[in-house]
Amino acid sequence: VPGSQFGLYAWPCAVVLAQYVWAHRRSLPGRRVLEIGAGVSLPGVVAARCGAQVTLSDSEELPRCLQSCRRSCLLNRLPHVPVLGLTWGRVSPELLSLAPVDIILGSDVFFDPKDFEDILTTIYFLLEKNPHAQFWTTYQVRSADWSIEALLCKWNLKSTHVPLHSFGADKEHLASSSLPGRHTIEMMIISLAQSDGT
Repeated sequence: VPGSQFGLYAWPCAVVLAQYVWAHRRSLPGRRVLEIGAGVSLPGVVAARCGAQVTLSDSEELPRCLQSCRRSCLLNRLPHVPVLGLTWGRVSPELLSLAPVDIILGSDVFFDPKDFEDILTTIYFLLEKNPHAQFWTTYQVRSADWSIEALLCKWNLKSTHVPLHSFGADKEHLASSSLPGRHTIEMMIISLAQSDGT
């Protein structure tokens, strides 16, 4: 995998999240979906093929990843899926002018702990504007002290763990990867924690 081009490889997490999207395909037509940190955008492409109105996004500082999103759309005959540069933690005109969303997708975005707060800032901003939306995310557990619980609490977000076997994603071959160090893949759904009195 070339240096900083993580976004040009379909990581096992993307396969697992795409499987979850596929398992929920009957509820997707007409739903508005935003994929963040999309890279090869497998989950977003699956959602679009299932009839969701999808927008793909990746960092505006990673033009090759945005190019990769566009290429995935063309390869999958989805020429009308918009691709936006959205940088986590930055309130940009693109973020402010985003159409309403129902589902945010992110596979393996919780990769580098220094990005976690920026990601959750962006997610909180989106969920506050779309209080019924959910953030569906898969991640690899890379270290024992890895946790976003404290950050979720700080941003008034809650997470629900989704067992992989509940959507047939616990099969060895599904996310099998030749990458060194097989890690446990987890899935969770993050939403706004209800404030008192709602």
